Amino acid sequence: MELKQYFDLLLRWLWLIVLGVVLGAASAFVASRLQHPVYQATSTLLISQAPSSSNSVDNTGLVANQSLASTYLQLITTRPVLDAVVQKLGLSESTAALAASIQVSLVNGTQLIKISVEDASPQRAAEIANTLPAVFSDYNQTQQASRYADSKQSLQTEITSVEGQIADLQRQIDVLGNPPPAAQQATVDQLQAALTQLRQSRTSLLQSLDNLKLAEAQSTNNLIVVETAAVPSSPIRPKTLQNTALAAVVGLMLAVGVAFLVEYLDDTVKTPAQVDALLGLPVIGVLARLPQNALEAGPIAKTEPRSPSTEAFRGLRTNLQYSSVDQPLRRLLVTSAGPGEGKSTVVANLAIVMAQSGLRVAVVDADMRRPAQHKFLGLKNNVGLSETLVQDSLHLNGALQTVAIANLQLLSTGAVPPNPAELLGSKKMGGLIELVGQQVDRVIIDSPPISAVTDAVVLASQVDGVLLVLEAGRTRSGPALQAKQQLERVGANIVGVVLNKVPIGRDGYYYSHYYYYYNAYYEEDGTGQHQRRGLLRRLFPSRQRHHPQEAVQAAASQREPDGPTEG
Repeated sequence: MELKQYFDLLLRWLWLIVLGVVLGAASAFVASRLQHPVYQATSTLLISQAPSSSNSVDNTGLVANQSLASTYLQLITTRPVLDAVVQKLGLSESTAALAASIQVSLVNGTQLIKISVEDASPQRAAEIANTLPAVFSDYNQTQQASRYADSKQSLQTEITSVEGQIADLQRQIDVLGNPPPAAQQATVDQLQAALTQLRQSRTSLLQSLDNLKLAEAQSTNNLIVVETAAVPSSPIRPKTLQNTALAAVVGLMLAVGVAFLVEYLDDTVKTPAQVDALLGLPVIGVLARLPQNALEAGPIAKTEPRSPSTEAFRGLRTNLQYSSVDQPLRRLLVTSAGPGEGKSTVVANLAIVMAQSGLRVAVVDADMRRPAQHKFLGLKNNVGLSETLVQDSLHLNGALQTVAIANLQLLSTGAVPPNPAELLGSKKMGGLIELVGQQVDRVIIDSPPISAVTDAVVLASQVDGVLLVLEAGRTRSGPALQAKQQLERVGANIVGVVLNKVPIGRDGYYYSHYYYYYNAYYEEDGTGQHQRRGLLRRLFPSRQRHHPQEAVQAAASQREPDGPTEG
């Protein structure tokens, strides 16, 4: 597939691509606008680890630091800590809901912990992000202090007991007096010695308590808030612009994917290049899809002889002329791969443009299933082909009707017989074609579609050439190839393919630039002269002076003439 073909494909499916982009972007925009905004506040903590007894830094210490940081990441969102936050701030949400709105992460390579809180209220998000570190710090200190609580309590109990004993001994000494009686001197000395010993014990216990408190302080890991959370000014989601852009891109990708998938699965023929690649037959005519009102008005070659579509039929007429230089196509069969592809319309218009060129033309309507030529040419179908073939002797007897177009006659189907294939395949049919051909210059036969019945295949061997009509965008590759193969089996001379009902404007297959210009600016005034159309004549009065009639005639001479002889 060439780059131009990709471009044409995208251009053909541009409506779907635009629709996908618009729907995707609109859906994301509406969904984003309907969401409640969510704000995020972030605070940063520093883990101040207790100093190690060793001044050296080894792998064990680094691993311990990482392990401690990971432990704190889990502890920050534990239930006791979150319960304390809920109680302190008076929050109405549950602990589980609060935990879901908190994200705790460790900054790589550091001992920094980031606490991010998401909430519908920016103030509440900032309050939670600032309260949580303080609550966790208190909780952490409480947990670490509990390791020394028993030892401190035991030492404090002993100190209290010793101080009580000291006070008791001191009272006894005071009772004996100072100086004591000689008889009590020995007792006082004993009491003084015991008091001195108790005081030494108390001093030792107090020293032990101080050492224990110092060890506790040295082994406690602290959390320091290095950055408090500020009240966010804008929500983190929904990101309306980003969501809309991403959805538009997704819609674009999906639409392009659907377009390529449809094209991949679509096996209909659309272009002359596809016909050539599939069938190996030349495309000698590309015809536009005619509007319904033009079809109802009759053959366009009769109703609008200067229309671009009629020019396309004249081009087909010329191509047929040049495709049979050595042996003129005096008897031409027109058929199609399937029904509804427009072969009867092609027959009627082709016959008219041939007759307009001065050739004597006879149309033979051999489509006895769905006769249409008498309707196109405005005649009755009382007597025709079937009545002629069932006679004992072969003669026309007025069955060849004259059309209200110079040089054109019609042999309609007549009454529909029960056995059309037998009639069309009989020797009389060949003789009838020869008989009609003796009276005119060209015989054009309208036959049924090949895929429906065998009538066209039967007639193909009795004519000089077969013209195969395919509808662009409808005729599938299989039936088209099968039609060609059936015609080749009987030795038919397939002169070419007519690609019918091509959407107007596709790839510029038809209509010259001049012809559009000519029909847009000029009209016949009833005397054979061409005058500028009224509105454009008033809008551009100077153009008529700059477009001499000689130029118009020269341009018109480039088209095939409608006179008595073929160009």
